[in-house]
Amino acid sequence: MDFYEKLPTDFLIAFYDEMMKNIEKGLLTKNMYYELGLLISVASHRGFTLEQPCDFEQIVDQKALDDFIQFTQNVT
Repeated sequence: MDFYEKLPTDFLIAFYDEMMKNIEKGLLTKNMYYELGLLISVASHRGFTLEQPCDFEQIVDQKALDDFIQFTQNVT
């Protein structure tokens, strides 16, 4: 998560947009949804919202993602 926190906001948004395009094309694995969750979390901490894909909650275990985000914030 530290990597995403260091990205400038415009690059974070561009990276998010690219990931969303690849999800729509079916090019990303389900594990990449967790990466997308990290991007969404960083954006939220910066005060803006990035939308989740419509199937995000079906694929991502929200508790596992929250636990991972909490862990990474405690490590840094």
